[in-house]
Amino acid sequence: MSGIDYDAVNKMNVGLIEEFRANGGELTGPFAGRPIVLLTIKGRKSGQERTTPLVYLGDGDRVFVFASKGGAPEDPDWYKNLVANPDVTVEVGADKYAARAVVITGPERDELFERQMADAEQFRTYQTNTTRVIPVVELVRA
Repeated sequence: MSGIDYDAVNKMNVGLIEEFRANGGELTGPFAGRPIVLLTIKGRKSGQERTTPLVYLGDGDRVFVFASKGGAPEDPDWYKNLVANPDVTVEVGADKYAARAVVITGPERDELFERQMADAEQFRTYQTNTTRVIPVVELVRA
């Protein structure tokens, strides 16, 4: 058991999604000014679309997300769904578009994750808390 209250996380995410959409991607509270993307993915088992708010790293027109799950020993469900169904919908600010998720590996993955850890120190803690390599995913505009 990881000690994470997933019901509380889900409730928080619903509030973040509502606030994000109501304010053109702007959030208040602890997420104010943070780069947040909404990622909508089709479930690999249910086929239902689910939206997840994630911190992202922008690089010009490129958008990267990180399957950290707070450093849990297993990948998050959203990542497992994305691998099974890489055609996704991305919302950044007021921009909403179709994208294809591409898992980044090797030296490029390592460089991007280093940049993310420099921008958001908690990602260093997430990697320290797990033995798995946290996946990095690019959301390529369709």
